[in-house]
Amino acid sequence: MVRQLDDYVLPRLRDIDAPVLAVVGGSTGSGKSTLVNSLVGAEVSSPGVLRPTTRSPVLVHHPSAARWFDDDRILGSLARVRGGAATGSHQLELVSSPALPEHLALLDAPDIDSVLDLNREVAGHLLDAADLWVFVTTAARYADAVPWEFLRSAARRGVGIGLLLNRVPPGARGEVEPHLRSMLADGGLGDAPLFVVEEQPLHEGRLAPGAVDALGAWLRRLADDRVARTELVRRSLAGAVADVATRTSTVAATVQHQVAVAQWLDDRTIETFDQARDRLGDDIRDGTVMRGEVLARWQDLVGTGELLRELQSRIGRARDRVVATVTGRSRGVERFQGAVETGVETLVRERVAEAYERVELLWRSLPAGAAILGQADGDGDAGDGELARPSPDLPERTSRLVRDWQGSLLDLLREEGAGKRAAAKVLSYGVNGVALVLMVGVFAQTGGLTGAEVAIAGGSTAVGTTLLEALLGDQAVRRLAERARSDLEARTGALLDAEAERLLAATRRRRPDPQLAARLDATVASLRRELQA
Repeated sequence: MVRQLDDYVLPRLRDIDAPVLAVVGGSTGSGKSTLVNSLVGAEVSSPGVLRPTTRSPVLVHHPSAARWFDDDRILGSLARVRGGAATGSHQLELVSSPALPEHLALLDAPDIDSVLDLNREVAGHLLDAADLWVFVTTAARYADAVPWEFLRSAARRGVGIGLLLNRVPPGARGEVEPHLRSMLADGGLGDAPLFVVEEQPLHEGRLAPGAVDALGAWLRRLADDRVARTELVRRSLAGAVADVATRTSTVAATVQHQVAVAQWLDDRTIETFDQARDRLGDDIRDGTVMRGEVLARWQDLVGTGELLRELQSRIGRARDRVVATVTGRSRGVERFQGAVETGVETLVRERVAEAYERVELLWRSLPAGAAILGQADGDGDAGDGELARPSPDLPERTSRLVRDWQGSLLDLLREEGAGKRAAAKVLSYGVNGVALVLMVGVFAQTGGLTGAEVAIAGGSTAVGTTLLEALLGDQAVRRLAERARSDLEARTGALLDAEAERLLAATRRRRPDPQLAARLDATVASLRRELQA
């Protein structure tokens, strides 16, 4: 549409009196170039010997009309070439000939059904810029599907159409011509003039004198009659604008659909990662972290029942024993911290991986989602190898998250213990073992444990709770555990949000402006009001 506006609609509106541009188009080998040469009376366009032929389109105009075509007033995307120097389909070869009327130009276009994509593209490009289309076909190919797609498109657009049925075998005109006229009537082209040329030998690459006189006379009448010429141009121009309006409505509907699909993809992504956040929160609360290695390392660290017996004495006497127990076994502390880090990291990575698998399944249920997952367009987008799975640095970020959280526990304890003499004494010795006990209080709720693990974890919790309550009081212990748990959930939630954002960013980069469809619809309504006026 933009190309049609730039190449035809706006130039024609600016110069309504410019010569009529008649594009000669048709099927491969139908004789388009031969027709142009025959109408001009000279070889201005070289017929292709081999099929398909890749060559430049040729525009023939009266010498006095050169000013209309030398610049980029129309077909501005094609470079101008004169003197037969054109070498490619994206060049426009200009030829002047006094044989043409001043107000008519002929443009020999590439084959509309060429096996070469470039030829078909340029042919469609040129037809979009036509005031008049001279369609050339043959007795053998007039019913082909591709040309009729172009004819119906031209009819919808309102462009003037004339048809030349070429190479009709002697004696076959009475059968072929009525059939073609019937097809034209069925296709809404019953008023289009039809000219017939029987099979005949060429003379110097042109049809015999008189073979295309009827077509030439029709073209001259259109060019010389100002009223007829103006009506042709106005009808073609109005049809082009109406076609733009219709196609714009399709674009607006597609934009609305794209916005809706993008929103659906986003909603499913957010929903899936919210569910992952909830499951991870349950994992943190129900004791799942305290299974296996973490539980074993905790037992190695504190010893079964030993710390509880020590706590039964006065807290002042217990202080030195706690310090010796925890700080004297730094390797055990490190192993426990490492086990917690690994346990939480494993849970986070499992939940993130599950979320990605679910999102991928949902996205691939729609063509748009599948296309985004499979695309790597070089502008930072992740393709199927990356966007469909967690970030490559997820393990590193998860490990750092747990370490940072473990470090924050001491800050919580210092904040809670401010002004409490017993806690201050313990913390003044740098007993980070208290923070380790707090970790157990956060995780060991036994909901995710079974059998012997419940008893062991329960005992561990009792030990931790007794120690913390002795130091800080029972209300403070509950408050600390909840704050530590909330802090961990907030950190893991932020990590999940970052992973979800990778997917949301992929749709955001492609999502149209939600207001664009409404603006397009308003433009269509405005165009149609102008057409009616």
